[in-house]
Amino acid sequence: MKLIIAIIRDVDNEAVCQSLVGADFRVTQVASTGGFLRKGSTTLMIGLEDERLQEALKIIREHTSQTQDPNMKRATIFVLNVAQFTQF
Repeated sequence: MKLIIAIIRDVDNEAVCQSLVGADFRVTQVASTGGFLRKGSTTLMIGLEDERLQEALKIIREHTSQTQDPNMKRATIFVLNVAQFTQF
């Protein structure tokens, strides 16, 4: 099992989340700020099976828009191994 932590720009939040949920991923959103200019961003947490990792990354990549500033990143993504997953 994996956990994706994806930090995306607020403007891309709706498109990315709708596409992930539409593909049957469960997504938790957390509002966040960061970077030099403190622009608004959203942190997404997505728990998934190992074999679906590339599918989720592709959805995120395809639904984040290009930026006007070539130095600005569209997303920052961390992929973590999950030792245990429990829901109550």
